[in-house]
Order: sequence, then structure tokens, then C-alpha cells
Amino acid sequence: MPEVQIRKKLTAVEEIFHEGGPASPVPLRRAAALAVIHNPFAGAYVQEIAGFMDDLKPLGLEMARSLVAALGGDAKVVEGYGKGAIVGAAGELEHGALWHVPGGYAMREILGDAKAIVASTKKVGGPGTRLDVPITHINASYVRSHFDAMEVGLADAPRADEIVLALVMTTGPRVHARVGGLKASEIKGEDGLR
Repeated sequence: MPEVQIRKKLTAVEEIFHEGGPASPVPLRRAAALAVIHNPFAGAYVQEIAGFMDDLKPLGLEMARSLVAALGGDAKVVEGYGKGAIVGAAGELEHGALWHVPGGYAMREILGDAKAIVASTKKVGGPGTRLDVPITHINASYVRSHFDAMEVGLADAPRADEIVLALVMTTGPRVHARVGGLKASEIKGEDGLR
């Protein structure tokens, strides 16, 4: 398959102290890693594209490591994750789906024993397109306090023949989470759901 050609990368961290209520003594930290790559399938329909997932695996691992580093270097502080892709206009939605395996498995590998499926989204768009990357708890998808999203995007990407690949990690629940449901302390860890 083609070599992965990276035009640029971005790692961003935000700290959330409150959402209108009392300030948390420890802010929620959300981090996003983006990579803008050339889309080798742009401009034409190509039947066999799945092999490119293997080529993306090293990039997925590198991005997952960069997120852990941005959050302080200890994978044990990560409680939530998600992934996504924005495909440029000369590509197709399926090209964004190529990120499911290399992005998701990379985060699960770096985080050790993460059991939950990595929530994901993708879309086709032009430069400046924004994407809300869904976030769930790393070990149980039904932990309601960790349902979240982080908006990502770059002003000059994706160009028509590019894909923006995104990984997101968080250090905890939404600030002021209080709508009930399964708590992180109640996770059984049997199936990645509860």
C-alpha cells in the first residue's frame, strides 16, 4: 500500500475548571491529536483500500503516545477516549473508516487494559471543517458521566486530497456530571459496556 504522507500535526489540551457551577479542585483535561495526511485514494474509486489500515498503525500508536504525554505521561489518568476523521472533498466517507482499526486499537494498546469500544465519527468536508469527536469511558461505554465530545479541526485542512485523522483522550467525567446512570466506580469490566 502507499506510504503515509503527513503534511502537519497538532496536539491540543484544554482544561475545564467549571461549566457555571463551582470550580473543580482538579480540572477536566481533554486532549486531541490531529494528523493531516495525503489521501492516496482521492480522485478515483479504488476497490481494495483495507490494506492502508496496516500502514496507518504506526501513526495511530505515535498519536496515542503523544496524547498520553500531553496529559502528563501517565496512561492511568486517562478515563475517556474517542476518534474521528475528516475526509477531503476528492475522497469518500469510506476513506475515513480506514482509521477505525489503527486509531482505536492504538489507544487501547497504549492504555493497557481498555475494554470499551472507541466511539467514532467521520465526515467529508473542506478546509476548516470541524468535527465533534464522541467520547466514552475507556472501560464501559454505558458510564453516562463520561459521555462527551471534543470539537476538532484545522483552518487549512483537509484539502481535497487529504484526510484529517483525530484521536481524543480525557482525564475524567464531564465537569458537574450529575444525570445518574452507571458510575465509573461501578464498572464490572466484563464486556466493555458495563
